[in-house]
Amino acid sequence: MNTCSNFHTHTTFCDGKNTVEENAIEAEKRGLCALGFSSHAMLPFSDSWHLKTEKVSEYCDSVRLSAKHHPSLAIRLGFEADFIPDFTFPTFEHYAEFSPDFLIGSVHFVYNNRGIFEADDSFESVLGGIKKLYNGNVQAAVERYFEQQREMLQTGDFSIIAHADLIRKPNERGHFFREDESWYRTQLRLTADAIKRAGVAAEINTGGIARKRLSSPYPSKEFLSLLFERNVPITISSDAHESWQIDCAFEEARKLARSVGYRETIVDFPQKGQFVFAPL
Repeated sequence: MNTCSNFHTHTTFCDGKNTVEENAIEAEKRGLCALGFSSHAMLPFSDSWHLKTEKVSEYCDSVRLSAKHHPSLAIRLGFEADFIPDFTFPTFEHYAEFSPDFLIGSVHFVYNNRGIFEADDSFESVLGGIKKLYNGNVQAAVERYFEQQREMLQTGDFSIIAHADLIRKPNERGHFFREDESWYRTQLRLTADAIKRAGVAAEINTGGIARKRLSSPYPSKEFLSLLFERNVPITISSDAHESWQIDCAFEEARKLARSVGYRETIVDFPQKGQFVFAPL
């Protein structure tokens, strides 16, 4: 079996640059065995980079039609569903009308009663959000990000947790915090425990590399080691926003996985609760 699959793919239905069909053609050219489409979604809401509510059915139809056009490629319908407390939730029940094959649970927004900021925005925007919402207290903001991940894992119902340490993205040069600080490492341990309890897969996500914001995948090697110790299954994904990124830095991701002990990866999510594994 070809062990190369990608279940984190964005298209022109959200903030991607290529159509569903263009991504499918590229995946087939590169020899992938499976391709999952995962439009950004925050139903019943939407914003500038999420799937518009009036376009959801068209998106689903487009993915299913592409699956018919490419029978040698296992094409799956999914959503990267954002979690914002009290607003939108990644659960199969919430998306049941569209019968997704898989769901990615994702925290992009750090939220409190004073407002919201995007965890993976530019350094300047994240700094502004931390100043406004947390009076400049970086530790409090980062801890809140991980707390929201754990809330999502406790209350959600999904297949894959997305880029579980996305907050690293604006911190590539250590501007905000050091990853060896004890409070940060505690957050990783607590979140790894929550991922294990939730029974979801974790992705090794190379999107930060593709967009030149990070020099290594999510999650960090330390975080991935914690997941391996807890027998959390993994899948490798590129978070592709352009078709050329479909398998970006996958060999680097495989090396990272092997370095902490993994020997297999999930290569298909044929339906809710089902994982298909293949050797790394």
